[in-house]
Amino acid sequence: MNIKLLIMDVDGVLTDGKINYTSSGEEIKSFHVRDGLGIKIAKKYGIELAIISARYSKGTEIRAKELGIDHVYQGHFEKLDVYEELKGKLELTDDKIAFIGDDLNDIPILKRVGLPATVADAPDVVKRFAQIVTPQTGGNGAVRHLIEIILKRNVKWEEIVNSYSI
Repeated sequence: MNIKLLIMDVDGVLTDGKINYTSSGEEIKSFHVRDGLGIKIAKKYGIELAIISARYSKGTEIRAKELGIDHVYQGHFEKLDVYEELKGKLELTDDKIAFIGDDLNDIPILKRVGLPATVADAPDVVKRFAQIVTPQTGGNGAVRHLIEIILKRNVKWEEIVNSYSI
């Protein structure tokens, strides 16, 4: 299986799922730097990247732009229609797509993709639909773990490691 697209949820996957607000009402999110490096490496080695999130967040928009994530869909609680739109736009089949989500509204996509994944602290009902449950909880490098698995399956991981160990 050669994955061409990785789709990620945000809250509970790229973040720990907590939503913090400043006294002025600004939302604060924390993203793990290892996820960020993994995303940049995946992009460098030809994997398309996307976000489909139920919530809109300016922080997500900023982080996605910083990491070069080209396909960002926010404010879509029902995610399957967006998934189908993106799949068609990129002319991919389900088996070429990986998705990492963490809650009930992610299950419809988890059931469709070639590589469904979730995080260690996802509800058990979600874990039932995942081929991979990362040892990391959301916001703590789970996406990086999945990216390494994808790149190993795509036979590129050793090439990547060697490029950093020159």
